[in-house]
Amino acid sequence: MKIILAKNYIQFQAKLTAHIDSFKTSGVQFGEAGRNTIKLFDLDGEQINIKSFKVPNFINQVVYNFFRKSKAQRSFEYATKLLNLGIGTPTPIAFCERPSIFLFKSSYYISQHLNCDLTYRELTTNLDYPDSDSIIRAFTRFTYDLHQKGVNFLDHSPGNTLITKTGDSYHFSIVDLNRMKFGEMDFNTRIKNFAKLTIHKSIIEIMSDEYAKCSNADFDTIFKLMWKNTESFQMKSKQKSMLKKKLKFWRT
Repeated sequence: MKIILAKNYIQFQAKLTAHIDSFKTSGVQFGEAGRNTIKLFDLDGEQINIKSFKVPNFINQVVYNFFRKSKAQRSFEYATKLLNLGIGTPTPIAFCERPSIFLFKSSYYISQHLNCDLTYRELTTNLDYPDSDSIIRAFTRFTYDLHQKGVNFLDHSPGNTLITKTGDSYHFSIVDLNRMKFGEMDFNTRIKNFAKLTIHKSIIEIMSDEYAKCSNADFDTIFKLMWKNTESFQMKSKQKSMLKKKLKFWRT
């Protein structure tokens, strides 16, 4: 097994390796298991989060083994880069891979576990969430900061932003990091980055207003583009869901 650790955690290699080896039978599952499984473990009194990525299909096993960085490695490297940019994300600890001679198999990303007060999802499912206007505006400023620092978070979706309240302010941390692009972002790319966050026009109006203030841009222009991108994303998601149902029907 290949394991790469952050320099502050090198002394824990044996314990982390043991957690990986016993992953299927130990640890406390966090959330529902889907394509990937997340479990919580103790590391000398510190709660850590280990994410086990699903073994990829045959073609991607070849690709990840020889040509492309694994999701675990990208998560580790992107988290390190985000922290260096002053962007919130749980502290990266290590990533592990189990390749065979020709094929890539399992991989794991290990980070500190961050207990938060809410995620962005709660704001989209409860429109009366306390202080929601302030939180949405602070979240929009956080997203603007991402864009200014050249971070295009491709999985900028409701469950991937953790929100912690400290006094009267809110701190944001992003998770599920393996899909990102870095570099200068044009206006259209910036606004498109909001497309996966909500279906509610009232929330999009708030985000458009705050982003316009941050960027000294026109509210109407931002709102029309943000709403158009949202509708386009929702339509594509529905079409994809319908296609999956049809494929499942023909398989039965």
